[in-house]
Amino acid sequence: MDEHDMLLSPAGVDALRTALTRAGYTSNGIADRLGPQATGGAARNDFRAALRATEDRDPLGTLIRVFICDQTEPEAAVAAALAPLTVDEALAGGLVERHGDGLRAGVDLEPYGDDWWVLADLPASSRPGRPLHSEHVLGIGGATQTLIGAAVRRPVETALDLGTGSGVQALHLSEHSRRVTATDLSRRALRFAATTAALNGQDWELLRGDMVAPVAGRRFDLVVSNPPFVVGPGTTTHVYRDSGRAGDAIGAELAAAAPGLLTEGGTMQYLANWVHVTGEDWGERVAGWFAGTGLDAWVIQREVADPMAYVNLWLTDVGEAADPHRMAAWLDWFDAHKVEAVGFGIVSLRRAGHADPAVRVEDLRQRVEPPMGERIAAWFDRQDWLRARDTEGLLAERYRAAEGLQLRQEATMGDEGWAVDRQVLAMPHGLRWTEEVDPLVLALVGGADGRLSLRDQLALLATAHDVAAEELAEAAGPIVAHLVERGIIEPVTA
Repeated sequence: MDEHDMLLSPAGVDALRTALTRAGYTSNGIADRLGPQATGGAARNDFRAALRATEDRDPLGTLIRVFICDQTEPEAAVAAALAPLTVDEALAGGLVERHGDGLRAGVDLEPYGDDWWVLADLPASSRPGRPLHSEHVLGIGGATQTLIGAAVRRPVETALDLGTGSGVQALHLSEHSRRVTATDLSRRALRFAATTAALNGQDWELLRGDMVAPVAGRRFDLVVSNPPFVVGPGTTTHVYRDSGRAGDAIGAELAAAAPGLLTEGGTMQYLANWVHVTGEDWGERVAGWFAGTGLDAWVIQREVADPMAYVNLWLTDVGEAADPHRMAAWLDWFDAHKVEAVGFGIVSLRRAGHADPAVRVEDLRQRVEPPMGERIAAWFDRQDWLRARDTEGLLAERYRAAEGLQLRQEATMGDEGWAVDRQVLAMPHGLRWTEEVDPLVLALVGGADGRLSLRDQLALLATAHDVAAEELAEAAGPIVAHLVERGIIEPVTA
């Protein structure tokens, strides 16, 4: 991308950065100015306290009123707040627009992190009745935050952001990647991303094209993508939402492309929707995306929506909720394809170079201790550890129970007192898994204090439960591997 592909000229970007920095228009600067109550209210779109705190309309107050509170302000006040960027430059770049007797925001100019800014289109809710541009550029929403939190943040040489939109994922990649490439089908989105990059002093390679096409034949250490994953009949009205592929084919397409995109040891992570079809196991269906790829795959389902709620959500997102024909056509497609629900989650893939890759598709809707990316990276680490050991190797290791591991029991009162019906191990931290266990497994975990090898520990259990030690050892192998994978027990490394 060259300078003509930004919203502003390079000089205009420099002037805008000067204005924002001088005014203190940053996340911390705004919080300090407004105080916790007004800041919290503004985050909920309750701007009353923020407007009271900015009535003097100094540069920071004016910027808050225009770009946070979506107010129309006098041109003289906006000009003073944006200087040295001129109002004419701001109007030409679409940063502001004339409205009534003043100026109001033309884009979403959001302070982000400690000292970043992200430019995107205004959401549909801020301009009721105005249809979204077909190449609408999303700001920092819930899906964006999910991917930000889930991405593995280890240092890499090369990183790729597929479908960059406003460029927020690329911003995060720039913190731990030496070179960042970002693609998008939308030329308009690339203009926003280029402006975001320049405003934050970044130099990314920006390429236009559909998904992986612009980087065909190239490999990267880390790939992230928040693609147009919305499930439907394949109609495209808004490129940020609609891939042009029917159903959930975009998720399968990215899985198939991953082996050719990743360096050895490389990781790819993307958000996806998948259909739950009547009479089919959704997990088996999604696991089929990775057959033959040779990649480790961990798919985590975080949400499930019924078709009506799903269609309502996405029609509202683009301001089409009042269109009964669009809703009916979408729901008819779901009915015709026996779609009873739609799942949303995170796909994490890794090219580990093993003949027997690990593929797990799991429902994980409990609250997870952030950052999710660290949990995902640790899961891949545990796969490496397990893959390097056969059953004999597992038996030779020492283990300890995860810190803070809890036991929860359900019991029924009978004639002879309480009878335990169910015992569940629960992790209070991390992914907060729960695992129902039988008394033998409970005894194994309870005795995992890091002092004895697993083989010695099983020998004691065999004697106590009158079981043959070798039979117990053979049965324990896959059980211990599962407990290690979950993080319920951890190998003692020293």
